[in-house]
Amino acid sequence: MQLDLSTFPLVWMRREAAPVQPDILFAQFDALLARRQAFVILSEEGFDEDGHEHPQEERKRAALWMKQNKAAIRAYIQGMVLVEPSAAKRLAGKAFAVMFGKFWGYPLHFGTSRDDALDIAQHLLRAWLPPQK
Repeated sequence: MQLDLSTFPLVWMRREAAPVQPDILFAQFDALLARRQAFVILSEEGFDEDGHEHPQEERKRAALWMKQNKAAIRAYIQGMVLVEPSAAKRLAGKAFAVMFGKFWGYPLHFGTSRDDALDIAQHLLRAWLPPQK
């Protein structure tokens, strides 16, 4: 996975042909959390019902990182929004989204298009930010 931070607080996650080293990905997430600002993770790659098998060491490291950063994750990551045009895949993703939210501490949403995903992300960010005076 690769994170594109250029449109922060909208953080785009993309799968790359050549996998990014886990150290780089964890460093990017650490830097995002260190900003102490709300953000939303988005992906245009849709819902993959089969998931991605990661090596056990990688899964253990991710779980440990999540436990160490649980408070910051819950405070600053307002959600993840996947662009998924398929109604059937969005429906299948609803059960997964419940488990995802319980594990990671932030909700998983599905948008029907890029514009829909951006609308959802903006709504999540507005809900976190204090009202303008």
